[in-house]
Amino acid sequence: MTRVKSAYYFIVNPRAGSGKTMCEWIPAERKLDKLGVPYITAMTDHKKHATQLAYDAAEEGYRKIVAVGGDGSLHEAFAGICKWCFKHEVSLSEFYLGVIPIGSGNDWIKSLKVPHDMDEVVNIIHRDSFQKMDVIKVKSCGGKMSYMANIGGIGFDSHVCQRVNKQKESGKRGKRIYLQALLYSLTHAKTINVCVVADGEVFYTGPCYSIAFGNGPYSGSGMRQVPLAKIDDGEVDFMIIPKVSLLRIVREIPRLFNGTIHECDVVHTGRGKSVQVVPMDENSNDIIEVDGEIEGRLPISVDVTSEQINVMKRL
Repeated sequence: MTRVKSAYYFIVNPRAGSGKTMCEWIPAERKLDKLGVPYITAMTDHKKHATQLAYDAAEEGYRKIVAVGGDGSLHEAFAGICKWCFKHEVSLSEFYLGVIPIGSGNDWIKSLKVPHDMDEVVNIIHRDSFQKMDVIKVKSCGGKMSYMANIGGIGFDSHVCQRVNKQKESGKRGKRIYLQALLYSLTHAKTINVCVVADGEVFYTGPCYSIAFGNGPYSGSGMRQVPLAKIDDGEVDFMIIPKVSLLRIVREIPRLFNGTIHECDVVHTGRGKSVQVVPMDENSNDIIEVDGEIEGRLPISVDVTSEQINVMKRL
């Protein structure tokens, strides 16, 4: 059996944050050295590379894995850890996951009170400050498996993410691209017909514009589609926007940013340990997103596992 290593394993995405990663990571390395934190570094050179690096790190005995980048880098590293653990039947409670936020979104850290400040994040790592987080499996069409640390969705949600990712690939950054993508998706919106089942009971059937799932509350650079979600409560929160007038939806957009969307009388909200969404016709097998990445199509099953992983948190 591979000996467990005490050092941190940093997975650095040099393309995060419009390529400014190294400008922030080099000072972080210096501070880690000054504080005497043992670590090694691996660089990604293509999309999904962080997943393979995290998987290999787990295989080599590393249990403290930190993504240096944004939410996408965190999602990939988390996936690698999960894949290794479920394949080898090792408890995820042995692992510690963190992120040095250099990307443009950085929504996952908001749930953990982690600041967008390199010095403070290194201090958190030095103090080994962690808490538990639920591990959520997302199974989509064809049996494709992914793992959700923060937010997933269908409809508006997934199409906004798809458009934001295209904007990022063209070099654009900032909160404005999220709002622009949201408004564009609204004006080009089409409903999908679905059946939503929560913990074995039919929760909703019919046309809808969007469904969001949350382990944590924040997405889209500060939006809160599921503002009551908690990362350690053993349940996934969800929010459904049914077919209503687009004008009414536009009027409710401020609620997405002030954390009151669950109080809106036109949306449906719930939570459960297991949630399935099944398309009711062939035109409704919409794309899905998990932590901001397009990960497949409907049907989808979102299940809270019995596992929890340790994640960095500001005390």
